[in-house]
Amino acid sequence: MFDKLQLTENRYEEINQKLMDPTVINDNNQYRDLMKEYKNLTPIVEKYREYKAVKATYDEAKEMLQEGGLDKEMKELCQEEYEEAKEKIEVLAEEVKILLLPKDPNDEKNVIVEIRGGAGGEEAALFANSLFRMYSMYAEKKGWKVDVININQTELGGIKEVSFSIEGEGAFSKLKFESGVHRVQRVPETESQGRVHTSTVTVAVLPEIDDVEVEINPADLQIDTFRASGAGGQHINKTESAIRITHIPTGLVVECQDERSQFKNKDKAMKVLRSRLYEEEQRKQMDAVASERKAQVGTGDRSERIRTYNYPQGRLTDHRIGLTLYHLEDNLNGDIDEVIDALITADQALKLASEYGENN
Repeated sequence: MFDKLQLTENRYEEINQKLMDPTVINDNNQYRDLMKEYKNLTPIVEKYREYKAVKATYDEAKEMLQEGGLDKEMKELCQEEYEEAKEKIEVLAEEVKILLLPKDPNDEKNVIVEIRGGAGGEEAALFANSLFRMYSMYAEKKGWKVDVININQTELGGIKEVSFSIEGEGAFSKLKFESGVHRVQRVPETESQGRVHTSTVTVAVLPEIDDVEVEINPADLQIDTFRASGAGGQHINKTESAIRITHIPTGLVVECQDERSQFKNKDKAMKVLRSRLYEEEQRKQMDAVASERKAQVGTGDRSERIRTYNYPQGRLTDHRIGLTLYHLEDNLNGDIDEVIDALITADQALKLASEYGENN
């Protein structure tokens, strides 16, 4: 591990020198690529340097204690310094290991979230709306931008399905574990007997993919235009500005009718299509390397039941990591950092065990 860290620090210094070279500064592409690499290496190098400084303190204190000849007060100070440094070294070593874990190339990307009502009819559609609100409020707390791509609402204020993008630094790294089946248990307003009903909603979180990352042959696309429509006359449009794109080889269909401009709707629909095609390719690769799943908390499997929201008990339970919280109202108001951080930590722990062995 430490050989790798030293090589990383050497590369960091090499990039630092290059970034001061006028030839590199004038080459926009090279400068951009080097700055990106420099930014990615910075936290690793800073943590490694902190580790080396503490290790030097530890070694010095240890040596002084072994040599002896210290008066009582000096020995106590030296022992205290030794113990503090020893404890800090262990913490820093674990932090460095986490930073060295292979990084998900999509972590810094924006995301496209798709929410669909599942089993439960109108009750599922109402909860789909609650989840859309939860993610929107979470994004707002993070200072991220939410942009609706397509929404299909019901007469009672529910959502049959909604696609929306979230733009913000590290959006995918935070939201990637939200893919799967979300289950709600509550008493519907229409239930006269007060019985708790169970409904499900499916969430998919896709990294937003650039044109260069997924090649799409225009000949493989069937593009249809239609008039926008919606519950209660919402999104009604007298012109055919809504767009439906069918990717003929895969049968994937994407619609966008949120914008008044046909061009903007097509642009948004193409973003979703690229992300879905990318996700499909990623899933094929993951299935081919099934062992990789052992080092994952779970991302991308839309059929996996991941979480239950129990209204009568005010409880949220994430089944993948056995986490249960009892402040459901706050969670549904976008306060989900505790859940997301726990999922990230669990994922890191699995990857550490896979990378360094069970004992590390």
